[in-house]
Amino acid sequence: MKTKSMAKYYPAALVLYLNYFLHGVGCSVLGQSVIKEALAASWGVEAMSITAISAALGLGRLIALPFAGPLSDKLGRKISVIIGGASYAIYLLGLAVAFNAGTNGGYQIAYVCAIMGGIANSFLDTGIYPAVAEIIYQAPGVATMGIKFFMAISQMLLPFFLGMAVTSTVAGMVSYNPLFYVFGGAYIVLMVLIFFLPLPDTDLTTGEKKEGLLESLKKTHFSIESIAMILVGFTCTGTFQLWLNCAQNFAKTNVGWEDPSIMQTYYSMGTLIALVVTALLTRKIKDVRFILVYPAICLVTLIVVLMFPSQTLCTAGAFIIGWAGAGGLLQIATSVCNMIFPKIKGTVTALVMIASSLCNYTILTAASNMTPSGVMIMNIVLTAIGVLLGLFINLRYSKLIESGEN
Repeated sequence: MKTKSMAKYYPAALVLYLNYFLHGVGCSVLGQSVIKEALAASWGVEAMSITAISAALGLGRLIALPFAGPLSDKLGRKISVIIGGASYAIYLLGLAVAFNAGTNGGYQIAYVCAIMGGIANSFLDTGIYPAVAEIIYQAPGVATMGIKFFMAISQMLLPFFLGMAVTSTVAGMVSYNPLFYVFGGAYIVLMVLIFFLPLPDTDLTTGEKKEGLLESLKKTHFSIESIAMILVGFTCTGTFQLWLNCAQNFAKTNVGWEDPSIMQTYYSMGTLIALVVTALLTRKIKDVRFILVYPAICLVTLIVVLMFPSQTLCTAGAFIIGWAGAGGLLQIATSVCNMIFPKIKGTVTALVMIASSLCNYTILTAASNMTPSGVMIMNIVLTAIGVLLGLFINLRYSKLIESGEN
């Protein structure tokens, strides 16, 4: 009976997933070398300077994370998704406005719009993750995995979207504004649809009072092991974000690859396959083991690509980093944290995501002032720290579980 009653929410679930299909493009587009070059030419800056705009997405997430979750719980998933969709439309359409503005404040406009994009990401996360889990209640893990799946599909198709969207301005400059217009407009359409479609909003009907982040933190004791676990959210994010945003620049500069955008497709293919394979492996292997093995695989890959740069190794590296770096490692880290602190899952999830967002902002801001080779070296150092954290956590795993129980 409950399955039949939940069927009326399936159209809304599709719309929610489509939000993340669009998000897959929105969170990756600034990392594409052709986009960087087009925007840099319009704004009169170096291509690597565009990485600072990507960093602003992390700043926006940091701003919104503390209150996006409570708002979703108190006012409903629909309000959270609508705010997220509207903010994302501002971000994408704002990039087109910023490109047209050129040297007359275009860079600054894009930075502000990227902050709005980060805010949008937080509201979409806190609205859509619980909403799809409430709709597909029989398999909440599969429901949330579907979010990553839709993102990976759009990221895999991104190079083809770029090929269809490229145009030239009257002044002869390369422009990708059609992509920003189409995807920004699509967010407005989805926002209108979700306004009229029903959502379960089970948290609203329970009447249960949710504890705020600060209240939960005051009652929680964090051991060295648990702090190390939260820091993994920082290091693993750095691994795939630095690759996603800067690896194509490395391929152009160090390999002489004129258009390395196909690396994005291989990266996304790795992510897609990893979502399925890792989900199967976690049935037989403890989640905590992946926190060591996957960063170690990424570390070896980054070192090999840096030492022996070639189109073949850059392509293979994109696939491997997509698998081991972006194929669910952050989600596994969050899952392990939830096992360690079963009574405050929301709080530790927020802490891992805050660490992730802090990394996104600080590391990408630093990368915007570095050479592509320098960024690769920084990624190796950060990933090596992640391997050490993973080793420490695995050695002290029993202590972590004991700490969580206490």
